[in-house]
Amino acid sequence: MKDRNLTTTDSNLNMQEFMAKYDRESDYRRLSGASGAAVAVLAVAFSLFQLYTAIFGVLDAQIQRAVHLSFGLGLVYLLYPSRKGWSRSRLHWFDMLLALLALASPLYIITFYKDLVMRAGIVTPTDMLAGALGVLLVMEAARRVVGWPIVTVAILFLVYAFAGPYLPGAFAHQGTTLSGLVGHLYYTTEGVFGIPLGVSATFIFLFILFGAYLEKTGLGKFFIDLANAIAGWASGGPAKVAVLSSGLMGTVSGSSVGNVAGTGSLTIPMMKKLGYRPEFAGAVEAAASTGGQLMPPIMGAAAFLMAEFVGTEYVNVVKAAAIPALLYFTGIWIGVHLEAKKSGLKGIPREQLPKIGTILSEKGHLAIPLVVIVYLLVSGYTPMRAALWAIALTIAASMLRSSTRISLKDILKGLEEGARSALGVVIACATAGIIIGVVTKTGLGLKLGSALIDLAGGQLLPTLFFTMITSIILGMGVPTTANYVITSTIAAPILVQMGVPVLAAHMFVFYFGIIADVTPPVALAAFAGAGIARSDPMRTGVSASKLAIAAFLIPYIFVLSPSLLLIDTTLPKVLMMMTTSLIGMTAIAAAVSGYLITRAQWVERIFFFVGGLLMIDPNLVTDMIGLGLLIVAFIIQKTKCKKEQTPLSM
Repeated sequence: MKDRNLTTTDSNLNMQEFMAKYDRESDYRRLSGASGAAVAVLAVAFSLFQLYTAIFGVLDAQIQRAVHLSFGLGLVYLLYPSRKGWSRSRLHWFDMLLALLALASPLYIITFYKDLVMRAGIVTPTDMLAGALGVLLVMEAARRVVGWPIVTVAILFLVYAFAGPYLPGAFAHQGTTLSGLVGHLYYTTEGVFGIPLGVSATFIFLFILFGAYLEKTGLGKFFIDLANAIAGWASGGPAKVAVLSSGLMGTVSGSSVGNVAGTGSLTIPMMKKLGYRPEFAGAVEAAASTGGQLMPPIMGAAAFLMAEFVGTEYVNVVKAAAIPALLYFTGIWIGVHLEAKKSGLKGIPREQLPKIGTILSEKGHLAIPLVVIVYLLVSGYTPMRAALWAIALTIAASMLRSSTRISLKDILKGLEEGARSALGVVIACATAGIIIGVVTKTGLGLKLGSALIDLAGGQLLPTLFFTMITSIILGMGVPTTANYVITSTIAAPILVQMGVPVLAAHMFVFYFGIIADVTPPVALAAFAGAGIARSDPMRTGVSASKLAIAAFLIPYIFVLSPSLLLIDTTLPKVLMMMTTSLIGMTAIAAAVSGYLITRAQWVERIFFFVGGLLMIDPNLVTDMIGLGLLIVAFIIQKTKCKKEQTPLSM
């Protein structure tokens, strides 16, 4: 027993080190003693404040957001060291000092709230000092917990705010004073305390807390066991288990890297044992885990922000995201299946797999909160109310069996871990508010959109391509929530100017911002998968990009035909589009892998690729031409099978 405990401890330490390497949010202090207790109390208080306001009513917007940011900033400076070399087991006096300033800075708004409202637009020297300090503290906190990419973008935008009068051409603007910019960024709801932080202070925090309690109950292990029972026996079984379990985990997970670590630590060794190349094993998990951020109902918390930015009901965002997400995972599943057939990889013997009936009887009750929350959201409950019920049901459901029951200590620990898990989102939303504030102050969004449209010659497809590249670059190394806020602020307006429906434009930039996690050179999810698989990171990234080819195609489909997002459509039209899209993705997967029913030569691969693209384009003429090319390629494959006397196998 002692050896087993030591092994478990070593495993936990290794996972902590792994997550700290690939995910900045996981590189936090593990404190003990009085300092650990103090930080735990602060984190629990943070969660209790959020629960209290969710139950009894949210405070005035700026007050609610100021308290939310005060808790978030204070915890960041206590948990995340200023320098990499500083201890992860004890506090440093400098971080304690910054934590006190961080706690106090947003509280300035609460203390002088009435005065600030009465003299709206007038910034006193004291206001200037408190506001400038608050902006700097937010950016330093972002550097610690989110990383340099979003901070660099924010700095560039701040420089642009002052440099306007000195810039040539369309990007010039009248500029701003320091007091004017600080007043706009810190004392209005168009900057730091804007919509992103408002959504974080209400919906997002509760869903993160919900996820923390689901993790406590062992839902992740339940998903992996269920995926094993469903798909483990099939060709390339463990890889399909990775796709299925990562998709299920993605419904509640907020991190591509976290998803890779959570499911990949089990699925990647299984894939390697079966015979998959290490690069491919890591790529499968990375592509599937990244797709988890595209899977409703939470989508890495972006669904709530998207509803606010687009100005629609949350349930409309969830419905719009459902079909593209299913197509994405189907595309990965097909790629995995073809690779398994090509390499002759079998599944795991059924006798070695858990039984579905046993899994459902022992742990099926853990999924009750997920079913209920989807029902509540579809029934018209607000996301806050649905999340509250889901949290209560998660705790109650765990009590149904002794093997999943969580104790009072676990409940308190869930409050602490929920608050800590929310820190990256809190700070990312506050920092994104700085970027949005500069955009609204200078009108940069329209200027950038006009410039890109001019570059594309006013044509939609080139504009989509340039927007795709912009979104991928902006999304590199940035967590999901911040990723969406940045791309929706900078890139989405470009497509709206071209007449693309608002929801389709936002979904387009969201997809390509997320797919940056598997797109070299900064493919964090792929690099995390390579770390577990012990494979070459760049090769793993390239393989992951190939598997995730659907994510590069689907956004073009729903922009060209918004019916895929259930915008102004009918059921027959949606079914027809899904059918042609699936055929097209299968053909492209065959082109990428070089296999459909037998190995494909370059001529067949070209036919598959071109035919697949034409099938994806929502147009009857292109569909017919594409289908003709695919039929020719299939006949060639079938003829080769007869000559080689190999059995027809798909």
